[in-house]
Amino acid sequence: MSLRTILITVLSLMVLVGCGESGPSTPVKAVNEADLPSSPESGGTIVEAMLGEPSNLISMLATDSASHEVASQIYVGLVKYNKDIELVPYAAESFSIEDGGRLLKFKLREDIKWFDGKPLTADDVEFTYRLMIDPKTPTAYGGNFKVVKEFRKTGTYTFEIEYEEPFAKALVTWATDILPKHALEGEDLLDTKYSRQPLGAGPYKLKEWVPGTQVVLEANPDFFDGKPYIERVVYRVIPDLSTQFLELKAGNLDMMGLGPLQYLYQTSGPGWDGSFNKFEYLSSGYSFLGYNMKHRFFQDVRVRRAIDYAIDRDEIVKGVLYGLGEPANGPYKPGTWQYNEAVKPRPYNPEKAKELLKQAGWTDTDNDGVLDKDGIPFAFSIITNQGNTQRIKSGVIIQQRLSDIGIKVDLRTVEWAAFIKEFVDKGRFDAIILGWNILQDPDIYNVWHSSMAVAGGLNFTRYTNDRLDALLEQGRAIVDVERRKVIYDEVQQILHEEVPYSFLYVPKSLPIVQARVQNIEAAPAGIAYNFTKWWIPLSLQQ
Repeated sequence: MSLRTILITVLSLMVLVGCGESGPSTPVKAVNEADLPSSPESGGTIVEAMLGEPSNLISMLATDSASHEVASQIYVGLVKYNKDIELVPYAAESFSIEDGGRLLKFKLREDIKWFDGKPLTADDVEFTYRLMIDPKTPTAYGGNFKVVKEFRKTGTYTFEIEYEEPFAKALVTWATDILPKHALEGEDLLDTKYSRQPLGAGPYKLKEWVPGTQVVLEANPDFFDGKPYIERVVYRVIPDLSTQFLELKAGNLDMMGLGPLQYLYQTSGPGWDGSFNKFEYLSSGYSFLGYNMKHRFFQDVRVRRAIDYAIDRDEIVKGVLYGLGEPANGPYKPGTWQYNEAVKPRPYNPEKAKELLKQAGWTDTDNDGVLDKDGIPFAFSIITNQGNTQRIKSGVIIQQRLSDIGIKVDLRTVEWAAFIKEFVDKGRFDAIILGWNILQDPDIYNVWHSSMAVAGGLNFTRYTNDRLDALLEQGRAIVDVERRKVIYDEVQQILHEEVPYSFLYVPKSLPIVQARVQNIEAAPAGIAYNFTKWWIPLSLQQ
């Protein structure tokens, strides 16, 4: 399961206009289920929006959600997640786990063709593996591959992967996109046409990419799992969630993630009921305020804890999410086995925050309302991406709460592509509001291990902790769930005590889709797990 993104898609907020909000300005045709055909029909176009356009369609080189969203339709991995978040064969016909988890054996399907007609073989899988472990490959995702002891081809379509010790994420590692050896061998990955003209083997091919405007995919007639029913997928680049909603109302989008107010008040009644279907489930992702550990203010854990005490998460859930979400308390999803119930959330306590800041030497010596230390006022900036009003409004609330305890905050928004390339990847920020997917496996090595605290690495706050490193290394080498839980419970405890992030909230996913799109069913994996099997009746195709 790709979850359609690497970084979490946070939902939009609109101005409350009450239950009398009018329907779409160009009414979307209501669908009468009695008039629908009894079997799927092929053709049609589905249009969805993304906040920013892809940076690179060789997904191992990209950290942004847009790139992974599109790439997930173009490439295939050996395995994928099904609707119940279980790993099942995909490009692999079968696999086995042997020798206590130290050995994986794969048999590829023999009917998979690259878009140019050449067969996908074990050579391509080995080539992808070699790229991932090559120190010259600028990827943030190579860590899981570097623990492989040996990759052995045993036939044109068979191979084995051996590990020195059992590796908990061994199988999910191979859900990674397989790349074509015959096209990319010898290419400069940083300057290759294939980053914008991808050669894949997935359900969709790139048809058109209009920079800054849209990416258009068309169904692959030779897809091994059957040509997708929907002929075209159009990703429109609309860098503002409010504008996306206006486009949905106008009938120019088929689907988007709603904000809480939109879900509760603005998408029911005439023009909506019967024309759209809405879904609601706790998302597998969280938003956070991250501190740049290279910034002198945040190197004192008392300061980070003080800010954490000064943030009222319940206020954010009520004011930003309108109750459609939960306060976050670590990197794991509430209600899952990975989540440590013994780690209690730090309560909102501005007096405790002030006390900690005083202990750290921050006082208001000149009575201007802003704390200072050694003549330096406690003032810093928080950045987040443009168009994401949930993050922006969370920043405004945090800005006010920190002002209450004598900290001056400047809130800045940056266009998505520049946000990732110039600020996140380079660590050029004081503090940042962003979000992560919550993975199904508790291993968070790629985000939190000190080896990832480098330019372009996912540990962009540059937090390092020897004990955390050791735990992350141990956890991925253990398969037994009970033993792993002990390790990841301590991981959550360390992150709670050390506060490299202030974890903010886990929002509800609130997707809305035009009712003309059929065969959508919500499941633990969300709604997109069976996207290639969605279909649109001929009479409703555009």
